[in-house]
Amino acid sequence: MRRTTAKTDQSPNRTRFIAGLALALLLTQRAASGGQAPVNLGLAANYVVLAKSGISTVPPAAVTGNLGVSPLDSTAITGFSLILDSTGQFSTSAQVTGNIYAPDYASPTPANLTTAVLNMEAAYTDAEGRSLPDHTELGSGAIGGMTLAPGLYKWGTGVTILADVTLAGGSNDVWIFQIAGNLSNADGRAVILSGGARAGNIFWQVAGGVGVDLATTSHFEGIILSRAGINLRNGASINGRMLAQTAVTLGANSITAPSTTLPPPRFGPITRAPDGAVTLVLTNTPGFTLTLQYSTNLVSWTTFATPTPTVSPYVTTNSTTPADARRFYRTFYP
Repeated sequence: MRRTTAKTDQSPNRTRFIAGLALALLLTQRAASGGQAPVNLGLAANYVVLAKSGISTVPPAAVTGNLGVSPLDSTAITGFSLILDSTGQFSTSAQVTGNIYAPDYASPTPANLTTAVLNMEAAYTDAEGRSLPDHTELGSGAIGGMTLAPGLYKWGTGVTILADVTLAGGSNDVWIFQIAGNLSNADGRAVILSGGARAGNIFWQVAGGVGVDLATTSHFEGIILSRAGINLRNGASINGRMLAQTAVTLGANSITAPSTTLPPPRFGPITRAPDGAVTLVLTNTPGFTLTLQYSTNLVSWTTFATPTPTVSPYVTTNSTTPADARRFYRTFYP
């Protein structure tokens, strides 16, 4: 992760900044330039495919990213010729550039998967609950051939893509599609991105009892949050994530996790009151959880808050009254 660190001493209103620590940032989405904030996936963002009741493939698949299944165990992952790692925490496969996780593997995998599934369900609920749509019942659900601007789209029916559909917008723009029925596209048809639009900022919330069906040799972009299953037919490809509350079925597919990054959170003015309370101002990405920590020695760190701000900048107070002569602060996305 990339952490941003700052320091304050006992003198009120006196703050010095320390260079941020150069560490890997483990997130996949960016902020909206306006309109909807992105959906927070939590630990579900660690998986390109996450399902509750199974993942199957007819080889050869080409998957870039991690796979996970829970609460069913590794026997629900079929067609991948799993090879258990020596740690016992994950498996590998010649078809997967990444790791494969199941709840019957060694700790901490079961707990991580439980959290990821809960986060996946929360993300679904978040996307489903967004209000004040920009477009309602567009095309009666037939969106093929359209060019769609960023925003919130809502249908009380299913959505079909019978011709290529284009999502046109900037790299920080967000699309959220609320679909009460199922989602499908036709053979060879594609979702196309233009203008810098990013798959990690596109969310397809699908409530239908069948779920999502991506036809032969079709191409799809974005993060699918499906209450039911997701089926990729032979030769279909996706740049995104498939997060299903039942099963995911693959057939000689190409699946790639979206390549997106977040700018690290940054400290603004930091002040310390005479009673020791410290007020922190952070520039952050709305909709994403921050971890806030303090230390007296830059070695041992204590977490004192994990907020999910909906605005930026975000102002918070560490209201403990420490006797520390000086205190360091850092913040990062978990």
